[in-house]
Amino acid sequence: MSKPKIVVGRTDHNKLTRLANGLLDKRPEVAEELLAELERASVLDDQDVPPQTVQMDSTVEYRTDGSSAARSVTLVYPGDADIAEGRISILTPIGTALLGLSVGQAIDFIANDGRKLVLSVLSISHAPHRALSPAVG
Repeated sequence: MSKPKIVVGRTDHNKLTRLANGLLDKRPEVAEELLAELERASVLDDQDVPPQTVQMDSTVEYRTDGSSAARSVTLVYPGDADIAEGRISILTPIGTALLGLSVGQAIDFIANDGRKLVLSVLSISHAPHRALSPAVG
């Protein structure tokens, strides 16, 4: 399966690029996977990202092949991750795979246990709140 087109907001793209570059020495395989996804993404101004697109802090319902059950997770930065609360880090294989996908898209990814799976986005129930105007202050 070829990789689907993905969209990432400029703010997330900049923050995630810095995060990945900072990990190149310590966790090169994770950093390189995230950088590859960021490199192929269409980068849009935050307010122009379609609402049904997975961005940081989006809550996503997805299914992987071989599983009849859908899962719901929120995509977060590593410091906010808590698997028991359904908050998964962008630095996990699923987190990186989800970034930038839209409802109905699917992507191949390699799970932590080495299996190649297909992840399909079913819904995005809580898109991130994007500022429509610059903050005053």
